Amino acid sequence: MRNKLRIFVIVLFAYIYIGSSFAQPTLRRLMELPPFERAILIIKHYETRHRPEHWPTIGYGHVVQPGEPYRKGVLLTESQADALLRKDLRKFCALYRSYGADSLLLACLSYNCGSAKVLGGQGYKKSRLLRRIEAGDRNILADYLSFCHYKGKHHSGIWRRRWMEYQLLCADL
Repeated sequence: MRNKLRIFVIVLFAYIYIGSSFAQPTLRRLMELPPFERAILIIKHYETRHRPEHWPTIGYGHVVQPGEPYRKGVLLTESQADALLRKDLRKFCALYRSYGADSLLLACLSYNCGSAKVLGGQGYKKSRLLRRIEAGDRNILADYLSFCHYKGKHHSGIWRRRWMEYQLLCADL
């Protein structure tokens, strides 16, 4: 039942994302991509490219830190935004490398929420998701989906994003 639901959601995502009536070949191509490339597509789909009025957020959700060479009011090109996204996601993957196959899933979550909410620090406790992974418990879906709040309220769009991330990045595990 669980695998049928996973396949249905993946097909639905591919159909909606591509907008094609020929979802089966598209899904096959999507799942043939390396997991890192799938993660890039998910982030690009949900973040979209930020405009200058979204400062200090630029590109596909990068928050400018003090000392970085980006200027307010400048729109990054597609290739600049893509390169910045890949650099950031690699940085988060390296941060979670010790978690093995889960490092990309945790990196995607941290890219959106920040690593403090996952690892702990800055007033946050270590997440229940991370504690489960450390304990070897693979039943993490509910904990992963719990990262779907914005300003303290459940947000269905963020929940859908988490669901897609889990389905497309954990399908190989």
